[in-house]
Formats: sequence, C-alpha cells, structure tokens
Amino acid sequence: MLTDINPKLPMRDKAITMDFYINKLGFQLYGSPDFPGYLMLQKDAIQIHFFEYKELNPLENYGQVYIRTDAIDTWYDSLKQRDIHMPALGKFEMKPWGQKEFSIIDPDHNLLTFGEAI
Repeated sequence: MLTDINPKLPMRDKAITMDFYINKLGFQLYGSPDFPGYLMLQKDAIQIHFFEYKELNPLENYGQVYIRTDAIDTWYDSLKQRDIHMPALGKFEMKPWGQKEFSIIDPDHNLLTFGEAI
C-alpha cells in the first residue's frame, strides 16, 4: 500500500534553496527544475519537495521534517565542517526515546532533524 513519503516545505527563493541543498547538503535535482514555483531534490533514498511561498516570514515558519540515517556521526561531522547552522535546541545528543539526533535550519527556517536508532 503506502510506499514512500516526500515532505513538501516552503521556500521563498528557488535559487537560494537549490544552492543550500545542492551545494551545502549534497542533494541533487530530481526531475526538472523548470516547474515554476516548485522544486524536487533527492539525496540517497529520500526526496524533499519545495513549494514557492514568497510571502513566508522565516521567523514564523514551522516547516519541519525528520530524516532517519544509518550514519549520523559521519553526517553530523560533514555538516559541522561545512558550517551549517545548527540551533541550540537541536544539538547533537542521545534522546530518551533511543535516538541519536541533531537538527539544522535551512535558509527559510525549515527545521531538518536527523536521527539514528541506537
């Protein structure tokens, strides 16, 4: 029945979103970038879709996605070296629910939390 999920997050500027996800996080374009106001990106087995929302106030954005990984230490170290913004509340730590997690914030203040079961 259900086979996959692709979250849709808001973006104000397609070029800025593409630059962040492709050049800083290592995502690749999925499909065509020619759709006005829409963007699809993929890394490994996940996709994230973005819809244009030019009026978005980043400080009022509650867009969030939880991404599971099987190499959280390596992923965390690679993002730290790239100077990716990590909020204090999303620090790298073991959670009581048995996940090692950390979070980052994209240019539109979408929260991406990465977790690995320990």
